[in-house]
Amino acid sequence: MVEIKMKTSVKQRAKGVASSHSRIEVSVRDLTFVIDEPVERDGTNTGPTPTETAVAALIGCTNVIGNKCAKALGVDIGHLTISTVCDFDRRGVTLAEEIEVPFQAIQLSVVCDGPATQADIDRVAAETAKYCPLSKLFRQAGTEITETWTKSD
Repeated sequence: MVEIKMKTSVKQRAKGVASSHSRIEVSVRDLTFVIDEPVERDGTNTGPTPTETAVAALIGCTNVIGNKCAKALGVDIGHLTISTVCDFDRRGVTLAEEIEVPFQAIQLSVVCDGPATQADIDRVAAETAKYCPLSKLFRQAGTEITETWTKSD
């Protein structure tokens, strides 16, 4: 039997077509979504802002990688509820001044509804932090991420 080897590096492609200064439709694979600004910043409020999209990507990545890590560890974490609070320095996006670390801090809260013990959840959290590419991207950019993984009540 021939073993198929997975590629270790791939090219991800995306394309954006802007309909205004703030609204852009982004296509990835066969999917399209909108990134926009709120009405008070002259947008149409039909999608999250670029910076909100970045933080939302961290939530999505935490879910995917967290579940992969749980499976690899044989831990049933159930479904996750993930929320964030981000301290974002807007001086850069308002062109007031260049900001070295615009996403200053992110509090990431993960609540698991499965039967896993807190000790097992802690193991999953540690593995997820090692492998989540969005978490690594933010951390290496200087963002302080505080993660809390808990069982639901």
